[in-house]
Amino acid sequence: MSDPADHPPASPRRFVTTRWSVVLTAGRERSANTDPAAHDALTILCQSYWFPLYAYIRRRGCNAEDAQDLTQAFFVRILEKDVLTAADPQRGRFRSFLLTTLKNFLANERERASAAKRGGGKTILPLAADFDSAERQYEREPEDTLTPERCFERQWAITLLANVLTDLEAQYAASGRTALFQSLKPCLTGDSAPGFYAGICASLGLSEGAVQVAASRLRKCYRELLREHIAQTVESAEQVEDELRDLFRAVRG
Repeated sequence: MSDPADHPPASPRRFVTTRWSVVLTAGRERSANTDPAAHDALTILCQSYWFPLYAYIRRRGCNAEDAQDLTQAFFVRILEKDVLTAADPQRGRFRSFLLTTLKNFLANERERASAAKRGGGKTILPLAADFDSAERQYEREPEDTLTPERCFERQWAITLLANVLTDLEAQYAASGRTALFQSLKPCLTGDSAPGFYAGICASLGLSEGAVQVAASRLRKCYRELLREHIAQTVESAEQVEDELRDLFRAVRG
């Protein structure tokens, strides 16, 4: 199998059909409920990016149990109702659609029954969601002055980067290079220390030049995968670059 890092990134002017563009097309044609591809694409996107919305609800002052109920009820509505027509084709970003739709949902929920009537803590979310882990992750967030919106943006960025890292690890595992990936991963996360390459040379039996080339390929593959993940949540190639800038701005806080 060839190293995925050997493949050059796609031209920024070329933009293939992605999950979000499938969803948007279905929404514009009012065919979301009859288009299995659009429903599946939306389900995958929601599965990948539900935690930032949970964090947003918690940051608005809801306790963990209420935030769990609201998140579950929100995704039931997203995945079962015809809400895709609310997606704004001028903005074309999945995260913008999600947050705007959530705000509208929460405003309506204030007029509805209590959390017990929404589900009483029962799991009704049509996605695999580990709320215990989500709450532990949320509690690790520093106590600061982040608004709910900025908390959402930050968690969106962190979630996206984590998904990219998971996919990259899977690529290396599929080609039998798990040990190489685990050794080089610190050069992606900024955790490499002085003498980093020398230590890898000793543990893997590679020359320093070979390790540096492998690290360069890993970083290249990471950048390509990052763009691919972002492309799944926007509608145009130009928005990929805009989203990249927003992502790193959100991570830096």
